[in-house]
Amino acid sequence: MKNIFLLFILLFSTSFAQPQKKLLWFDATANWERLSYIDSIKYYLDKTKEIGFTDVVLDVRPITGEVLYSSRIAPQIRIWNGIKRDDFDFVGEFVKIAHSRGLKVHASLNIFVAGHNFHNRGLVYIKKYKDWKSINYTDSGMVPITEMKHKYSAMLNPALQDVQDYQINLLKEFIIKYPSLDGIILDRVRYDGIESDFSMESKRLFEKYLGKKIKNFPKDIYEWNKDSLGNKIRIDGIYFNKWIEWRASVICNFMKLAKNEIKKLNDSISFGDYTGAWYPTYYEVGVNWASKDYDPSKEYSWATPNYKKYGYAELLDLFTTGNYFYEVTKEEVDKINLDNLKRTEAAMTQGKEYWYSVEGSAELVRKLIPKNMPFYAGLYVDQYKGDVEQFKKAVKMCLQKSNGLMIFDIVNIINNNWWDVLKEAAN
Repeated sequence: MKNIFLLFILLFSTSFAQPQKKLLWFDATANWERLSYIDSIKYYLDKTKEIGFTDVVLDVRPITGEVLYSSRIAPQIRIWNGIKRDDFDFVGEFVKIAHSRGLKVHASLNIFVAGHNFHNRGLVYIKKYKDWKSINYTDSGMVPITEMKHKYSAMLNPALQDVQDYQINLLKEFIIKYPSLDGIILDRVRYDGIESDFSMESKRLFEKYLGKKIKNFPKDIYEWNKDSLGNKIRIDGIYFNKWIEWRASVICNFMKLAKNEIKKLNDSISFGDYTGAWYPTYYEVGVNWASKDYDPSKEYSWATPNYKKYGYAELLDLFTTGNYFYEVTKEEVDKINLDNLKRTEAAMTQGKEYWYSVEGSAELVRKLIPKNMPFYAGLYVDQYKGDVEQFKKAVKMCLQKSNGLMIFDIVNIINNNWWDVLKEAAN
């Protein structure tokens, strides 16, 4: 009887245990040349396995909207920065080699973006798709995102039916083409920012959601004014919160549709998502990645009581977050000099809240997602350039506060020669 009881306890405890995942991201364009050769792919996957990582994330659709495989829907990248890749099935070979080393492979596709403004390249620079680009309501008026050259990502309007249909068809084609994949991780399933999208089609769709016509668009959403010092400031209008709610519904409904279509084709594949971890300002990009049971209207003035309906955490098999801060502990945030602070990620502000740290943001994610749902805190390695000890501390914090670790990107590990550093910190 005692042995049976011990066996029951063992089975019960292990059934709820969440094994740690360690994911290493392989960016498409940053690694273009080094991953253009089979021997090089083998070498870097060997290194990945050697330092104790369990999974790799392969970027197969970068921000240009082009893809790294043969597609009947999207143009395939053949040349990047003057380097032409040999004509072989890059994704198929990568997956096969990774699997032979015991590594799981998740393909990452950037969704609501289709152009690189620094290179004037991508889908939105093609006449057929030019109307898909985001129209941003800036303090200088309405500006197409392709004219905003300080932004490298030419984001799309997620609310457009043609845009959504295109992305779903692309995902379906990819799932069918590579059935041995372990997972899909969607990236940039979001708006460009709070200024996006103010096209006439967005106005029409919002009015349909609202059930009434808007008399003063876009002023009833917000308008630009000047403070006492002459600085331009945003003044929120009567429908601002409802607009925020509607945008979250657009993203949530797309996530539901994407999961449903993917699972119909391959029920065993992991459905994953990447977002930033800074939830209190992430509404600016139209995303509610929290649990549907969490009600942000009780804490934040921008949220309506209905905003919680568009939380989509429960849809996910895998959730990895960008805990992209140099400050590792909450205590370090107090020492930030705001005059020298440069945060460039979408929807980040210049505050000193506790969640502007690896520790604080990971704790916030844990609080807002379902209790037993695993997530994997992620680091942007380049933020720690020249500071090995801070990077190691950040790695350990991710492992302590989440169910594993995501590292973006392998190129930074290579350039810094931090293989041994990462191996030591992550094991």
